Amino acid sequence: MQYRNLGRTGIKVSPYSLGATMFGAMGNPDRDECIRIVHKALDSGINFIDTADFYSHGDSEMVVGEALKGRRDNVVLATKAHLPMGDDPNMQGNSRRWLTRAVDDSLRRLDTDYIDLFQIHRPSPETDIEETLSALTDLMRAGKVRTIGSSTFPATEIVEAQWISEKRGLARLRTEQPPYSILNRGIEREVLPACERYGMGALVWSPLAMGLLTGRYRKGEPLPDTARAKFFPDQMSDRGSLDAVEELIALAEQAGIPLIHMAMGFVMAHKGVTSAILGPRTIAHLDDMLAGAETRLTDDVLDRIDEIVPPGTDILPNAAAYNPPAILEAGLRRRPIVERAAA
Repeated sequence: MQYRNLGRTGIKVSPYSLGATMFGAMGNPDRDECIRIVHKALDSGINFIDTADFYSHGDSEMVVGEALKGRRDNVVLATKAHLPMGDDPNMQGNSRRWLTRAVDDSLRRLDTDYIDLFQIHRPSPETDIEETLSALTDLMRAGKVRTIGSSTFPATEIVEAQWISEKRGLARLRTEQPPYSILNRGIEREVLPACERYGMGALVWSPLAMGLLTGRYRKGEPLPDTARAKFFPDQMSDRGSLDAVEELIALAEQAGIPLIHMAMGFVMAHKGVTSAILGPRTIAHLDDMLAGAETRLTDDVLDRIDEIVPPGTDILPNAAAYNPPAILEAGLRRRPIVERAAA
């Protein structure tokens, strides 16, 4: 396997990474199988594993920690914090108060002394980015974290974080983890160029568009009995996305490659992508993904994909993506009504 530079950190990572989203109650509660998935990924040459405290409320981290016993030193281990880990309003977010505790909790669950890459899972508009970067800098100085990154940050917030780091002499975000697939190409406009501009590694998630690019979800057919169909029925039955999937299935057949392999080959073709995060729920899922590791798409196939889903376009509504307050709160988009004083 040809390892790649993780931004400008000097760390080498495999072009495919193992994502542990589906380990635990959120996906596969069979701990033994999840551990076998980790071991098979490592034996296949993958050296980067990504998890988060939120995945199955910490259980994913514990599974990963158990699986890495005796193999920790050969793995680039990443985790994330931000999403709520309890009913207490301070057990979430990007404050110093929470992040310092979240790192200690993750270290305990992962059964390790250090985290190679600690990422902020989502932006936090109510927290000053300088507060967050200051806390992360101290965690690095304490030896608990080797390097830091962000996940699903808009380009504007990536640039602001880089500017604050330079101005205040704080540690820089070295990676960004955005969603990217044939059906979600929005990051091609600004996020990937920003990552390249600042020398950040791009670790893309959901390269199979939440499973739509596996071929299991078809236009005019009932939704399969899957966790994603249960939790995201609107996204998995989106008409525009399914129309595009039908065209992509036909293109893959013409090219003589499975749809999954075409989807993975597309993501890896972008020069700004460092590593694509695979999120298998079973050994069979991992086998399907790894079987296409050497897939290289021709320019003709890539051009045809551009015709189906134009560059920089998001077709699939992504419920897990980040929407800033200006999108979520109508009051931030509208002028207040000024009542005319009575004559």
